[in-house]
Order: sequence, then structure tokens, then C-alpha cells
Amino acid sequence: MYAGQGRRTQADRDAITVEIGYALFSAAFAAAVVFGVVAGPALLFALPPGVERMLVLFALALAAPLFVARVVSVLLRFRRGASPVVVPRSSPGAPGPQPSQPGRTSPDS
Repeated sequence: MYAGQGRRTQADRDAITVEIGYALFSAAFAAAVVFGVVAGPALLFALPPGVERMLVLFALALAAPLFVARVVSVLLRFRRGASPVVVPRSSPGAPGPQPSQPGRTSPDS
């Protein structure tokens, strides 16, 4: 636990669990796709044994770092938090800000 953050709520723990699951699932999917694309021909067609072995090893060499990179990138993005909300600027003819209390008008109206 980080200093100064206090205890995490159940919602925070649930969000972390979901994000870890998403990171692992999406990384496994991406790695499987890359492995299938690279090693697929070696597994589907009758190629010379040296070529088959080279394709499978190359696929593993690509898929493993991709898996790690995907997990790290998803978890770091979660740690930084969501992207800030961009509030569009109002056009010149647009009404001003809303009153602070619902049901009441602005003081200058």
C-alpha cells in the first residue's frame, strides 16, 4: 500500500481486480493472435522441420514480450487514472453557466 493513501474501499479493490483480469485476458488474446499469424503456416502446412521450428520459435519470441507489454501498458494506464474530461467551450450566443441551486434563477436575471 502506498503511503498517505489510507485503506482502499471495496469498490477500489473490485476495480483493480477487474482491470487485472482485463489486462491478462487482452494480453493473452493479442499474444495468441500474433502466435497464430506467425506460427500458423508451420502448423497448417507441411514445411521442412527447420522452417517449422524457426516459425514457432519466432512466434514465441514475438508473443511473449507482446503479452508482457500489453499487461504493463493496461495496468499503468489504470494507475494513472482515466483521461480528463474535456468541457467544450460555449459559443458566443450560448447561455451562461447554470445557477448554483436548482430551481432558482441567476442573480442577474
